[in-house]
Amino acid sequence: MNNAKQYDLFLLIQAIRDFFNEKDFLDVLTPPMVENPGMEAHIHPFQVKSTYQKKNFNSDELYLHTSPEFFMKELLSKGHENIFTISYCFRDEPKSETHRPQFIMLEWYRRNKFYTQIMDDCESLISYCSSYLEQRGIDVKKNLQSSKLKKSTVDELFRSHLGFSILEYLNAQKLKQYIQETFPELLKADDKELWPWEDYFFLLFLNKIEPQLQEHPIHLVYNYPAPLAALSTLNKEDPRVCDRFEVYIEGVEVANCFNELTEYETQQSRFQEESLKKKALYGYELPTPQRFLKTLKNGYPESCGIALGVERLLMSLTHSKDAFFD
Repeated sequence: MNNAKQYDLFLLIQAIRDFFNEKDFLDVLTPPMVENPGMEAHIHPFQVKSTYQKKNFNSDELYLHTSPEFFMKELLSKGHENIFTISYCFRDEPKSETHRPQFIMLEWYRRNKFYTQIMDDCESLISYCSSYLEQRGIDVKKNLQSSKLKKSTVDELFRSHLGFSILEYLNAQKLKQYIQETFPELLKADDKELWPWEDYFFLLFLNKIEPQLQEHPIHLVYNYPAPLAALSTLNKEDPRVCDRFEVYIEGVEVANCFNELTEYETQQSRFQEESLKKKALYGYELPTPQRFLKTLKNGYPESCGIALGVERLLMSLTHSKDAFFD
């Protein structure tokens, strides 16, 4: 990253801090070295290895976090209300225009609020940061400044772009058969292997729907199907979907939000499912997140939270194609 891009990134980080300080959020720090880095099956962590204190340092039990999420939720359980953090996260994945092994993540949480409140935060934050950068001489994309946030449910996107309701295909075998019959270019008709349901979902979403999200500069996609609930609650009015949304800017996903699940048994069960999936697909397991499960068991408050890629936001707001600070 050259000096000009570094300056732009530092300005954006300052804009984010100013935004949340004006809203009376508490700026918190989270430890990057943890006992459990996150349980998502398809997200891979880096394990910490000792180079000196090998006999006194049990590196087998420590990882670099893939998100500060677990610790942030622990802070909420101790009485903090509106909190945010900007920190590095680490994921073992190939480099691309939108991915790096280390990247800067913004996360913020609201205690005793429903996740629609964070929808409003996102719209305000994007507008604030865009104006902040422009006022300081940064070339910000004009179409983003005049654009209003568009909201669509996942099912609305499937109906409008693919002509069917994804909520009628929540069975893996049924969705696989539909893809084979309707989109044979995506899946061989003689493929006998049955994948997890979400793999078929993303086969369609990433190839057929995500490219269409460029039609509107800022697009908020919500009500993801229930199998993609992760750490979010199921919708009370329609349990086929969960209270989760993602924000896309010109077709690039920049943020992922959950209305936070607070039920210990349900979350424990979901973690076990993710662990089995990771073992089957990638051949390794992570330790159970005992500390976070203890947080849930002791009483975790109703809350909502979101993770946003800071470098992705900078690339989306400006004309930069490589804003990663590495």
